[in-house]
Amino acid sequence: MARIVHIEDEPANRLLVRKLLMRAGHEVIDAADGIEGVRLACSSSPDLVLVDLNIPGLDGFEVTLRLRAEPSLAGVPIVAVTAEGDRDTSLAVGCDGFLQKPIDARTFAQTIQGYLGGVRDEPPAGRALLLREQSQRIVSHLEQKVAELSAANLRLCDLDAARSAFFRNVTHELATPMTPIVGYLTLLRDRELGQLVPAQSRALDAMHECVGRLRQIIDNLLDVTGLETGRLTFASAPYDFGDTVRACLERYRERFEVAGVRVRTALPGRRLPAHGDGERLSRAVGQLLDNAAKFTPRAGHVGVMVRACDLGGYELSVADSGPGVPAERHLQIFEAFYQVDGSVTRTHGGTGVGLAIARRTALGLGGDLRIESPCAIEIDGQCLRGAAFTLTVAERAPVLPLERAEQITR
Repeated sequence: MARIVHIEDEPANRLLVRKLLMRAGHEVIDAADGIEGVRLACSSSPDLVLVDLNIPGLDGFEVTLRLRAEPSLAGVPIVAVTAEGDRDTSLAVGCDGFLQKPIDARTFAQTIQGYLGGVRDEPPAGRALLLREQSQRIVSHLEQKVAELSAANLRLCDLDAARSAFFRNVTHELATPMTPIVGYLTLLRDRELGQLVPAQSRALDAMHECVGRLRQIIDNLLDVTGLETGRLTFASAPYDFGDTVRACLERYRERFEVAGVRVRTALPGRRLPAHGDGERLSRAVGQLLDNAAKFTPRAGHVGVMVRACDLGGYELSVADSGPGVPAERHLQIFEAFYQVDGSVTRTHGGTGVGLAIARRTALGLGGDLRIESPCAIEIDGQCLRGAAFTLTVAERAPVLPLERAEQITR
């Protein structure tokens, strides 16, 4: 039994050849275009390749030239099967046989068996001239493809710019009405507009929680537009790294309690003075805590550890006992809008921008954000083996645009 790769874009032709060759005891691997055909031929160790000349991607001539340059396919017969093709050119570029469509179903398998057994069609005279003409045609084809790709790239750039502008405008439009909503909601909850019955207080508390989540989403989207446009700015003021982390933990305390997750901490008692944007750092720490709360199962543990770095600066590690992050996704999770499970039916909510914002914030503060998963970190007597995110900052953040900060840390 021989393994045969058949490169043909017409389903009916693929089915016919498959039936004829499988009836003769051969294994058939199908490809619908030239690029896929080259990939399969190079990876499947075939005994013979059948290629239609008029196929998308790379045509049959280009496929043959590419396969003839592959050392692993040296000696493997390549047979052109086509309705519109030139026999001499096919043999000149490296085909060992040429079959005209429509194929003869009665003799096809026997003909292929001949090529498998060593039969080869005689190459034409003047082969060098034919090869030169074919090479010129391929160069013209490649020039056309490069022009098409360049035009497509320009269209994509225009679309991306339009998307960014639309995204920025919509986000600002969403942020504008949030100010009066938050203001009036605060007045109502503080009884500035009159006393409330218990049912009204509970309703306002629920609204306050939802508005807080909505405001966080809008803030995240504003930060993403700042990242994309290079307009994300950082304040420069004194703050305390340890106090910032403690305040974030207090904000998320109820969230962890509702989720049934126990938080273990290792925080130094002394002050950790720093200079930079403490507000942005607070939001970045919140992103890490939010991520840990999402992916830690009920009755699981989250560990938060802060320490001063030996070479200066400070380090925050947020580890969990969740499922972790696959190694092949460690770089992707720091890209805006990427989610390991991005389907609409995913278990966890969010827009997929939190970790991207947290890492850019760390870079802007003179540090970085990295992941270790699976991890093996012990905090307050609890060993955590899920994912650990470690955020570092400089004691004095550089006063640089974000793009420059990213270049320095690379």
